Amino acid sequence: MATPKEHIEDIRRNNFWIGREEQNRVVFKMLHKTVKLLSAELYAKDVHFLMELIQNAEDNEYPEGVDPSLEFVLTSCDITGTGAPASLLVFNNEKGFSAENMESICSAGLSTKEGNRKRGQIGEKGIGFKSVFMITARPYIFSNGYQIRFTEEPCPHCNIAYMVPEWVEEKPTLSDIKQIYGSASTLPTTVIILPLKPDKVKTVKEQLSSVHPEILLFLTKIKQLSVREHNENPELNTVSAIAINSETNFVTRKNIDAESYTLHLSASGNKFEECSY
Repeated sequence: MATPKEHIEDIRRNNFWIGREEQNRVVFKMLHKTVKLLSAELYAKDVHFLMELIQNAEDNEYPEGVDPSLEFVLTSCDITGTGAPASLLVFNNEKGFSAENMESICSAGLSTKEGNRKRGQIGEKGIGFKSVFMITARPYIFSNGYQIRFTEEPCPHCNIAYMVPEWVEEKPTLSDIKQIYGSASTLPTTVIILPLKPDKVKTVKEQLSSVHPEILLFLTKIKQLSVREHNENPELNTVSAIAINSETNFVTRKNIDAESYTLHLSASGNKFEECSY
């Protein structure tokens, strides 16, 4: 069985003909057309990238006995070495990327959400995860031994953007990521790193600060959602930290032929809130 790194090399060689002496003109014509359509679709829509990431986490599969959680951490530390003024790190304790998932995210037309809506990262017409390109030029994914990045700039080996995976050799390292997450804690299975475009930092901070506890009412899997900012100088933090938890009271009540139950939400931040629905 191929290692994650060997699998990525196979994708680069078989899907994008990188490293081959000759290229398939038909394949590349199709890929160029696909990327052009994807780019037009991506930037024509007013996509709320944060909701896309939350929806992807909601669609993920989780190990038994684990309370599904999603954490957003904004940092000014340049752990990717891209020169970005800030980076958004997304931590999710899902099962992690499978080989099928990796094949899916390295394409624009395939999705593991299709059919029975298994876990997928692509979504409608290749948007979904790729909506992150609205705020970053180089998204990184660390999951189940995979450590890759994509770029919105065309790959120099095949001239294809958005879909060609590059193996991450140096920055960031798992140690760099742990330093942001908290060195005493074990990293969740999947980590997405988004070095932000300079003109998108304000937008990202606004979306992060607008997260409300009630969002968990519309999620069936995610039980914990947190947002915080990590800076060496805490006084530079401008994003309101919040930790949202949900607990379900499974004592059902009959009401006009419908079963109902109570959902308790608690959020801690600048102001602690607790409410029931």
